[in-house]
Amino acid sequence: MTKNFLMALLLGAVATGACAQTLRPSTQLGGFRVPGVVLAPPDTTQRTADYIVAVVNSEPITSNEVIRRMLRAEQQLSQRGAALPPRDEMWRQVLERLINERAQLQAARESGIKVDEATLDDAVENVARQNQLTVPELRERLAADNLPYPQFRADLRDEILLNRVREREVGSRLRITDQELDDFIREQQNSSDVATLELNLAQILIAVPETATPAQVADLQAKALQALQRAQSGADFAALVRQYSDAPGAATNGGMMGLRSADRYPPLFVDATQKLRIGAVSGLLRSPAGFHILKVLEKKQGGLPGAVVTQTHARHILLRVTPQLTEVAARQQLADIRRRVQTGQADFAQVAREVSQDGSAKDGGDLGWANPGLFVPEFEETMNALADGQISEPITSRFGVHLIQVLERREKTLSQSEQRELARGLVREKKQEAAYQAWSQDVRGQAYIEMREPPR
Repeated sequence: MTKNFLMALLLGAVATGACAQTLRPSTQLGGFRVPGVVLAPPDTTQRTADYIVAVVNSEPITSNEVIRRMLRAEQQLSQRGAALPPRDEMWRQVLERLINERAQLQAARESGIKVDEATLDDAVENVARQNQLTVPELRERLAADNLPYPQFRADLRDEILLNRVREREVGSRLRITDQELDDFIREQQNSSDVATLELNLAQILIAVPETATPAQVADLQAKALQALQRAQSGADFAALVRQYSDAPGAATNGGMMGLRSADRYPPLFVDATQKLRIGAVSGLLRSPAGFHILKVLEKKQGGLPGAVVTQTHARHILLRVTPQLTEVAARQQLADIRRRVQTGQADFAQVAREVSQDGSAKDGGDLGWANPGLFVPEFEETMNALADGQISEPITSRFGVHLIQVLERREKTLSQSEQRELARGLVREKKQEAAYQAWSQDVRGQAYIEMREPPR
């Protein structure tokens, strides 16, 4: 198993366990780093025995736990191309993170928050599916990378617990006043800095060697144009990445470069994608490295969005996964509905009224006009990739299995109230970290923490 695959399992698994009742995304509060000062690490090259490095309310944290988390962090930083901090500094940061997490997990359990086996099974299946594996294949690849499956499930359960307690406790601390909204809107209306833009792009790179002859460049350009034509025709971009791209990690990460601020992308990439909507594909770009094709996976504006947005009018059919209806069966049922609708044997709206398990069923699955960011990412990304009138393959979100049809799109000038609602969400997002820090410090302050020296 590659390191990138392991990181996808460890970092992308948590959002699968939610049980919300709408398509609106829930706030994800995991991932904050709380720096602190703790004991310096021992020389791990000289000692392999496991030992206790800290105790949180009588629950120990061992050196092997810290080392395992350090390896995880190093893989993540390497994947992003970031420089690794000194090991003693990373040890301090990782241990502090583990102490905070341990105290928060204890608070979650004391408050009665639980993760049942069915939710955990769903989360494991979602991780496997995201990596295009069955659960048995996932277990085999975890074993090949020396990560025991019970440990993987335990880590996943802890991540879900942490997200649930953070969402509940931090959400209750967030209060947004009208004055805060007014100040934020005024500030953003006076700013046009592209540095507030965040992009998550996927890339197909057709590399051109520095020593390539004109004939070789022409052949590579023809290959790139072939890939571009297929991408713009709606072919699966991740599959095209695996087939065409020469970029590092293309075989495992679908070409995704990750959500980052625009100033961390090459200006060529930003200029080509700044005005594209989510799901759109750029034209063919040329750089010293070769030919590039970019797809916009995610786009966020740090400030207030412009007054004009692209709205999507879509409808869907939702089947919820239950002990009586497995995900495989739901996907098969929706695939059959899709075939019958496309061949004229069934009407999408009528089938939605009959079988959809969403509140929109009474309206034939009609979701109305939606602004960007209204739906959960896994739903919205698929919707944004569809052409008008196109029906998706069955896709799985945290709510169940969907069949999506885009009816039409339009450019909409937002009303003042709509802009304020979007601004409210942005202000809420900005205040989340401060609220999390305050809650985390409260939990930490109520815990008994004992630091241990390494054995001599």
